[in-house]
Amino acid sequence: MNFYVMTLFPQMVEDGCSASILGRAQEKGLLHVEAVNIRDYAQNKHNRVDDYPYGGGAGMVMQAAPVYEAWKDLTQRIGKQPRVVFLTPQGKTFCQRMAEDLAKEEDLILLCGHYEGIDERVLEMIVTDEVSAGDFVLTGGELPAMMMIDCISRLVPGVLNNDMSAEEESFSGNLLEYPQYTRPEVFHDRKVPEILLSGHHGKIDQWRREQSILRTAKKRPDLLETAELTPKERKWLKDQLEQETKRQVPADDSRKLCESCEEPKEADAEKEKKFEKDA
Repeated sequence: MNFYVMTLFPQMVEDGCSASILGRAQEKGLLHVEAVNIRDYAQNKHNRVDDYPYGGGAGMVMQAAPVYEAWKDLTQRIGKQPRVVFLTPQGKTFCQRMAEDLAKEEDLILLCGHYEGIDERVLEMIVTDEVSAGDFVLTGGELPAMMMIDCISRLVPGVLNNDMSAEEESFSGNLLEYPQYTRPEVFHDRKVPEILLSGHHGKIDQWRREQSILRTAKKRPDLLETAELTPKERKWLKDQLEQETKRQVPADDSRKLCESCEEPKEADAEKEKKFEKDA
């Protein structure tokens, strides 16, 4: 898969994508990550690519021409016009399902903004998708672009040594990943769950599936709305949560919890007596 990052800071992208799994995948020819320097397409001797915004306001805006010329030259080299993803807080929040969709592309262009943004006219001309890393503001789109490249690349066949890893990780099936353990078997009196030492792969798979469901319910319950659970699994989850609630709230403390939410009945009785007396 080929990633083309249109940016004002190419070294930042190149350095970030040259190590670890991404670096090895590029060496094997499984990935190609190219940073396209928008400044190279500036139309002035100082390589200036920004200017003051029309209408006034703080900051500078990236000009349309350098961005357009960079895109035009890039698409001519590629031989087609791939999807162009503009990294912006105004876009749809990036998620695993979006990564799975983008991983189907052979070529993908990521456009990184900077300063106060990019001239709207060129965005209207070349952008096909707007994507956000989350509800916060960054200096530029380079970090979100690298985050997307990392996530999408893991779905490209051969990038991971074990292709099953991508299928079993967090957000696969809209569930978080199950707990992981390695040697030693006992660490600070904490033991590895016995089931993982049993060698019974069927039971281990079932345990991992159940732990994924339970962990999602506790940490990201919002994901369960679209998680792929069977009726049997949903019943199991309900029973587990009820049991944990009972373990966490002893019977003797149940009245205390009620008192923290509302006044006890004794207080209501005292209020009634006082009301009758005042009357």
